Amino acid sequence: MEIYHSNYISSHTKLSQCPKPDRPEYAFIGRSNVGKSSLINMICNNKNLAKTSSQPGKTQTINFYNVDELWYLVDLPGYGYARIAKRTRLHWREMINDYMVNRPNLQCAFLLIDSCVPPQQKDIDFANWLGQNRVPFVLVFTKNDKKKSSKNKNFLNDFKNEFLKYWTEMPTYFITSSKLNTGRDEIRAYIEDINLQYMEYQDLISED
Repeated sequence: MEIYHSNYISSHTKLSQCPKPDRPEYAFIGRSNVGKSSLINMICNNKNLAKTSSQPGKTQTINFYNVDELWYLVDLPGYGYARIAKRTRLHWREMINDYMVNRPNLQCAFLLIDSCVPPQQKDIDFANWLGQNRVPFVLVFTKNDKKKSSKNKNFLNDFKNEFLKYWTEMPTYFITSSKLNTGRDEIRAYIEDINLQYMEYQDLISED
């Protein structure tokens, strides 16, 4: 799948404010400073789409991006950043939970995992929460070009060992580098397949 145009649409703090759910939608979420904005820009081939920052906790709303007038890419606040006030963290959690569970056109959540650090319990806990709430998700291991990642060559096996303490098998996963465009084509193809299934389903409904 090629992407020809992407642009920012709007930001919201409540599910009721979000755009009309009239197209397939994909949410990106991960711990703060996991490289989410860089990954979004890489996927859409638009370095100015999502604003990158060295300061964790910059994303504070549900941010919608239009991709080729066909689907929405949604940027969600990160989790696990201790310097954010507790009250704010609770608000973010409620906002994210409501969106994830009740957004009817959400096709998949992309859960970003930093490949430069050892397995984090907060990532496992969030994956467990997605599973318990029947939210389809895949894993995206980021920053695979970094020096710390090269030193941690067993990051995937280490994560699998922790993850499989709770699950019987690993979900679909992608290994990425925003700097080298690693994983971009695979993620695009994955989204394209789901988009086709979504359109076929919509056609069946309209025929009925």
